[in-house]
Amino acid sequence: MGKFPFYPQMDSMDCGPACLRMILQHHGRYFPLPWLRSISFISREGVSLKGIGKAAERTGLRSMAVKIPFGGKSDAPCLLNAPFPLVAHWNQNHFVVVHKANEKFVWVADPAAGKHKLPKADFLRGWQSDGDRGIALLLEPTPSFYEQEAPPTDKLSFRFALNYLRPYKRLGWQLAIGLGLSSLISLLFPFLTQSIVDTGIVNQDIGFIYLILIGQLVLFATQTTVRFIQSWILLHVGTRLNVSLISDFLVKLMKLPLGYFDTKMTGDLLQRIGDHRRIESFLTQSTLGVILSVFNLIAFSIVLLYYSTTIFLIFAVASVLYFGWIAFFLKRRKEIDYRAFQEHSRTQDSLIEIIQGMPEIKLQGSQLKRRWRWAEIQAKLFRVQMSALRLGQWQEAGGSFINQSKDILITVIAATGVIKGDLTLGMMLAIQYIIGQLNGPLAQMINFIRSGQDAKISLERLGEIHAQAEEDGSDMGISKTVPRVGDLELDDVSFRYNAIEDDVLKNVSLTIPQGKVTAIVGTSGSGKTTLLKLLLGFYPTTEGAIRVAGTEINQLDQNAWREHCGVVMQDGFIFSDTIANNISESSDFPDTERLDHALRVANIEGFVRSLPLGVNTMVGARGNGVSQRQRQRLLIARAVYKNPDYLFLDEATNSLDANNEREIIDQLDEFYAGKTVVVVAHRLSTVSHADQIVVLERGEVVEIGSHQELVAAKGAYYTLVKNQLELGS
Repeated sequence: MGKFPFYPQMDSMDCGPACLRMILQHHGRYFPLPWLRSISFISREGVSLKGIGKAAERTGLRSMAVKIPFGGKSDAPCLLNAPFPLVAHWNQNHFVVVHKANEKFVWVADPAAGKHKLPKADFLRGWQSDGDRGIALLLEPTPSFYEQEAPPTDKLSFRFALNYLRPYKRLGWQLAIGLGLSSLISLLFPFLTQSIVDTGIVNQDIGFIYLILIGQLVLFATQTTVRFIQSWILLHVGTRLNVSLISDFLVKLMKLPLGYFDTKMTGDLLQRIGDHRRIESFLTQSTLGVILSVFNLIAFSIVLLYYSTTIFLIFAVASVLYFGWIAFFLKRRKEIDYRAFQEHSRTQDSLIEIIQGMPEIKLQGSQLKRRWRWAEIQAKLFRVQMSALRLGQWQEAGGSFINQSKDILITVIAATGVIKGDLTLGMMLAIQYIIGQLNGPLAQMINFIRSGQDAKISLERLGEIHAQAEEDGSDMGISKTVPRVGDLELDDVSFRYNAIEDDVLKNVSLTIPQGKVTAIVGTSGSGKTTLLKLLLGFYPTTEGAIRVAGTEINQLDQNAWREHCGVVMQDGFIFSDTIANNISESSDFPDTERLDHALRVANIEGFVRSLPLGVNTMVGARGNGVSQRQRQRLLIARAVYKNPDYLFLDEATNSLDANNEREIIDQLDEFYAGKTVVVVAHRLSTVSHADQIVVLERGEVVEIGSHQELVAAKGAYYTLVKNQLELGS
């Protein structure tokens, strides 16, 4: 069980790449999870067996997908005769690694739940999907497997986190001075305690006792003041550190290509925000605490050694046993942490879905169904928390037993020393005080180990984000200057979302003339929206090239290109902000004149002016709800406010009634002057006045021309018009 390598899945959809990562490590090669994910054709729904197989072959493994029974004759194809390790399809929605099996048991490495030895019956319940057969992916290394160069690692070291402390060196020295002063004060207390007993009580000198007690009070007050100052410094550093960590994380997210977010669940990204809090806690609270603990441990150990060598050795041996006991559980604790991350992520996703989908839930009467689904996730989370509790209890029970045994043994030896005259009563009390002071640093060092493990796990999860290639890399060929005037050209463009799917667009070649209106029409699923996203640089083309005024779009800085683009997408987002800020999203502060113009063109000025707060009215999740029609007009106003050189409209008026649509189109016709416009629409009345109409069918361009030319040709466009307007033949 301990020999086969185990890697947990980072996200809820990572089971396939995580399984492949374990098998690759078993054969002696390390590949980072983000890279394996990128070649596995993973989507928001997860990864397919075909995707895992193609990824395995990229690494030099030979793959074969099979549907086989568990056992059979010695020469018959079955799981027992298959080469291990292999990937097994589990419960119809998951992948696990089977790395050993016999007639009674199966050894499974589940990236979501750890390694298990399952009875044959339990394994068959999860694996069999077609009678007595189940699906497996057989993987074996080829000669090229050991020759391939592995991609660079995605791991973030602690140096990455420690770099965030560099700006606070001055405060760090202040904390260090405070720690030293606090420790020196603590070091005086055992000697003061001994002097009260051995001098004050033995000599019956009450004045001396009062003097020592006053000294202790002064030292305690000084120590408390130092700790107050330390707490304020820690709060200041911790808050700024957390802001810096999360800010840099958001900067990285905003630099990633939009295709990355197609495969990410919202809950996974939100959980990574929590990872930053664990790193911040480790860098401030835990690190500071362990520095103080080490200082106190060394100082009080020297004093204890001065009082009694025997007692010091007992304390040292017990401490080593204590650390060993805690370290024994760290690997299991790591596995539970990954499982908890996934279940917390699923919980957040479920709650977000319930809140956002509440109108549909109420309309469909599915309240009970959705609540049960949420309860299922909570049950899994509860089981993970129970595992964590059991592990914590075992750690706590063992640690407490070692500590209590040590304290009892030290008390017996110290008391024996007093009886024999080797120690005074004051020395015994001082030793007890020292042991109490040493137990605190031990506990803090254990917490530091746990916090360090948590931070390391969090760094691993964040590493796969920071290792992602940014939308605009460091390629020297990237141009920051975008041509403001020129045609958009598509040269034999093909595109598929991943290599195991069919092409969404096939050999598309067309020119979108500068300063003209080009409409793209076609049936649902013909690739209209995908074509628009390619023009905006959301995805790179699979084949062919897209050019802006002769410059390939992948050679342009995407942010600079989009600064010249105004866009209205079908699923455009309304922020929880004022109407003015929503419309002026492209600028830092709203410009009143441009705002008024945008409201007029979008035909929403009357509605906005009728509101008590006008353009300062809050909309979105934290403000007034807006209808679908109002939402669409706000999105149009946002595009108009930007006053772009290139305008892209994806079903921009499909929610509007005929009167509103006509008024907006009339306003937009005037706004279009001098701009390159691409309009995607189902309503043919929206595009009939376009300078050029492109008809897509199953991802291919089948017709190009004006409305009159295409109707006269009686081809695909004519059929669309006929079906929509119910024209006669």
